[in-house]
Amino acid sequence: MVPAHNEEDLLHDCLSSVLTAAGNTTRSVKVTVVLDACTDATARRVPPGIDVISCAFASVGAARREGFARHGHGSAADSARTWYASTDADSRVPPNWLEQQLDFGDRGVDCYLGTVTPDDFTAWAPGVEQRYLRGYSQKEGHGHIHGANLGMRAAIYHAVGGFAPLAHGEDVDLVSRVRALGARVVASAHAPVVTSTRAHGRAAHGFAAHLRALAVPAAEGHA
Repeated sequence: MVPAHNEEDLLHDCLSSVLTAAGNTTRSVKVTVVLDACTDATARRVPPGIDVISCAFASVGAARREGFARHGHGSAADSARTWYASTDADSRVPPNWLEQQLDFGDRGVDCYLGTVTPDDFTAWAPGVEQRYLRGYSQKEGHGHIHGANLGMRAAIYHAVGGFAPLAHGEDVDLVSRVRALGARVVASAHAPVVTSTRAHGRAAHGFAAHLRALAVPAAEGHA
């Protein structure tokens, strides 16, 4: 599932990568894009065969919630077998993205937490990339939570009430409830998602805001 708010420049590459990942698994995969309060040509970037949901929440949490709400009406058995995967419209998933998550699911994992790899730091001040890398772990058992690289068993997702309609932090909030339930959570770095390093993202307190915060000490060091 991919939420998108005014992502006409990046959505095509995102969906191409998701479709490639879907083609690399023998499982049945349904790709859904949630167009949230889009005022540009984002809708025209969605290829045929992908489910489209249009809404006007202007909230990434509400958009993610809407995307999975359409798939929550199956039987308990279906819910136990169904796996939800989430990424972002400004990101590109690796070819093994879904297969990696599904493999963990087959081994009894209920929630998968993946890592991200920034695509390009050339537009940022010197030092930002180094500060980012020092504070980020690309190892098994890492402590990161990203909506851009998140997977979960449908039964667990619905058991905790799904994504809350938050403007930011919806991924951290969801995973905290999953852990409180006692579900089995794994943090893996084997299928990192490439994500945009733009300075101003669609969520006010998202990844772009984190990079801007890292740029402040970098700028001070060159004052």
